[in-house]
Amino acid sequence: MTEGTPALRLAGVGKRFTTSRELLRDVSLTLARGERVALLGESGTGKSTLLNLVAGLEPPDAGEIFVDGVAMHALGADAAAAVRRRSIGFVFQAFHLIPHLSVERNVAVPLLLNGVAPGDALGRARGMLARVGLGERGASAPGELSGGEQQRVALARALVHRPVLLLADEPTGNLDPGSAAVALALLDEQVRANDAALLIVTHSEQAAAIADRRLRLGADGLRPA
Repeated sequence: MTEGTPALRLAGVGKRFTTSRELLRDVSLTLARGERVALLGESGTGKSTLLNLVAGLEPPDAGEIFVDGVAMHALGADAAAAVRRRSIGFVFQAFHLIPHLSVERNVAVPLLLNGVAPGDALGRARGMLARVGLGERGASAPGELSGGEQQRVALARALVHRPVLLLADEPTGNLDPGSAAVALALLDEQVRANDAALLIVTHSEQAAAIADRRLRLGADGLRPA
């Protein structure tokens, strides 16, 4: 995209679960490349749902969503998946690791989907695993790792293809304070190095501290926290 294109722009985004329950209403937000925003709020206010909408995992019922200038709200599932694997890194709260693949192959998946040669993809995956302190666990199955280790694998997978936009849903929720500090430093470093943007959903003050802005999502929409 052209210089100055926001990494993320939301305009009047809404989502209903039923005709009587409106989860998100008129949510608008712009993230410049290089910017880090922490999204706070009580459970059930739609924070994780908003990340899913941004990633194109489910469609909004109203409004517009642009990732690096691409209109995600107007794309079908296959086209949204192509943008997601190219431009978005997502650290899921539930990890979503592929159980029958080794740890290093889990991390390599975004690169392989983007056409990187398998040898190069695995080399980059091993390098990123070393960055999160799991350089010796690449051949392990995800089920052989602790919850905190799986969280770090999910972080490595989200970062390995150098996305424009990083979405992180409670990325330190399963980590001890020391591991959390390492993970957050890596997120911050990658945002700066790749001129990316970070939208992080968290209840952690430690995680929110790396953000340039803190926003709270509630029934009245987004407001400064």
